[in-house]
Amino acid sequence: MKVMMIHWIDDAALPAVGSAEEVAFDQDIEVWDAEMKRRGVLAGGGRLEPVSTATKISMRDGEVLVTDGPFAETKEQIAGFIVLECADLAEAIEISSRHPTVRYGGFELRPLAD
Repeated sequence: MKVMMIHWIDDAALPAVGSAEEVAFDQDIEVWDAEMKRRGVLAGGGRLEPVSTATKISMRDGEVLVTDGPFAETKEQIAGFIVLECADLAEAIEISSRHPTVRYGGFELRPLAD
């Protein structure tokens, strides 16, 4: 089964840019990625730029509206996504619970529709 791990974080909780904690966090992610590739469960994904770079697109009365900023007014924002190829939801939970980002937010796990 394919499952999307949608990362959500509070940017304020992340380690400071350039700090030793950020370097260790990035290294932890590289280790996690390498293990998941070795296991054959990492099917894709990506890290998103900060929410301050977001552009919202909507349509009202047939007019396209373009707005700067996030799609939602909330502290937690989507930070990235990973697509996993898992045997079942239990494996997806086990895998996502070990991802370093869980220390600063969490994940929504959602099966991909066929």
